[in-house]
Amino acid sequence: MLEHFKGAFARAAGQSHFRSSSESWAETDLSSAMSQAAENAPLFLEAFYNACEELRGRGLFAPDAAMINVVCEKHKIGYELKPPELLLRDSSSVLATAPVPVVERPPTLAEQAIEILQESLERSERLLAEGHHRAAVQESLWVLESLTTAFRGIEVDGKALQGKYFNDIVRDLKRIGRGSTLERVMEWVTSLHGFLSSPTGAGVRHGVDLNDGVLIGPGEARLFCNLIRSYTAYLLSEHEHLTPVGGRSS
Repeated sequence: MLEHFKGAFARAAGQSHFRSSSESWAETDLSSAMSQAAENAPLFLEAFYNACEELRGRGLFAPDAAMINVVCEKHKIGYELKPPELLLRDSSSVLATAPVPVVERPPTLAEQAIEILQESLERSERLLAEGHHRAAVQESLWVLESLTTAFRGIEVDGKALQGKYFNDIVRDLKRIGRGSTLERVMEWVTSLHGFLSSPTGAGVRHGVDLNDGVLIGPGEARLFCNLIRSYTAYLLSEHEHLTPVGGRSS
């Protein structure tokens, strides 16, 4: 439940959502995401309402629009939910006249693609919860493979990364990151990708060898998904490092 709401508020704050390592950290991370999302009251309310409605759609109890409106009125929050609209309650409310900030700088990869990647990561999480372990890993692996394509065309030391497919791009990243953390992470990513793809490994891409393959259980699925999430978070930050405002790195 903490992760459910954390994902909603992280998106409202324009951040990536990655699963916390423990319940305690999930609570701390949720509090942080809520605080950042609270800087924009309409987005905060939208995130909370949508998260609640999703739970209600699963047959669970969650506050509805009427309950949320009662809280907003009690604390003089200048908005009222009338689904599908969010309306100004009155012009005298303190927050009713607060301007919505506009992002002026060019959007980063995280801002452009985060919705697509996040939807897939959340789909993976749902598949895990439903016991579809192999499908959950496949969905996560798709995110990792898709994210690497964002590095195509980046220039480093006057030479652009030209790889078209996952293995080619990872090989280029290892080259430009020689002697750094990036090189080591790309080695780990290559090993994980190879194991998950191989029929004698987990076989999530090309089918599993019924004699020598490794069947994925809940423990293995959670491990693989968490590893991929960690690599995804690292690659997002590395992409921003390699692509400054000018769009090229030297």
